[in-house]
Amino acid sequence: MAQFDIYRNIGRQQQTVPFVVVVQSSLYDHYRRRVVVPLVRRSTLMASDILNGNRLNPLFTIYEIEVVLHPLEIVSIGLDQLGEKIGSLAPEGSRITDALDELLTQAWR
Repeated sequence: MAQFDIYRNIGRQQQTVPFVVVVQSSLYDHYRRRVVVPLVRRSTLMASDILNGNRLNPLFTIYEIEVVLHPLEIVSIGLDQLGEKIGSLAPEGSRITDALDELLTQAWR
C-alpha cells in the first residue's frame, strides 16, 4: 500500500464519495489504519463547498468521474474499511501535498 493509492469507498457515502486517497506515509504501514482523504464527486458539491482553482481542493478525473480532493474531511480508517485499490495519484502527489499543506500551515496566520 503506497501513499497516494486510490481505493473505492465501500462506506455509506459511496455515491457522493466514490473514492478515497491514502495520504499516510508508507513508513507507517505497520499500523492497521490508514489516513485517507475523500475524493468527492464534483457534481454533488455546490460552488460554495469548494474554491475552484484553490490549492485546497484540486480536481481529478478517475474513471471519467470528476472528483475533488476534500482535505477538510480527512479521516483515519481501518484496513478492512478500504475497498478495492483502483489506481494511484502518485503523479499528482505534489498537488495533494500542497492541499494538505494549505490546510495545515495556513491555520497559523
